[in-house]
Amino acid sequence: MTVDEIMTKDPVVASETTTLGEALEILSELEIRHLPVVRDGDLVGMLSDRDLRILGLSLINDLESMSSLRSHLNARVSSLMTGDVITVDRDASIREVVELMISEKVGAIPVVETDTATLVGIVSYIDILQAFGDRLD
Repeated sequence: MTVDEIMTKDPVVASETTTLGEALEILSELEIRHLPVVRDGDLVGMLSDRDLRILGLSLINDLESMSSLRSHLNARVSSLMTGDVITVDRDASIREVVELMISEKVGAIPVVETDTATLVGIVSYIDILQAFGDRLD
């Protein structure tokens, strides 16, 4: 089984100029934990709920008190995102992705076109669990 079979295709993304407040809203509204950051369709970073927790922002508590967090929330995603992101291409095996997730301690890995940085999807531990759960039936 390859990543292309289970990944979330065309995931919601942020640009480098998206504010942390906007990113927090996207993560909260869509109930996702990872937000790829792109420039002209190419992956340049990843922002996760873990990154936001470093600032003391949580999806549950801080949406109610956004006005007091305005200085943090107006900062650009690029100020907090993780650059030099680990990626896989569409043909990567699920085993390879699981090994990367474990060794790098990440919950999602962006999927890019082979030999480019063009984002085509994202595969998370939830995608993997769903794929294997479906095989149990």
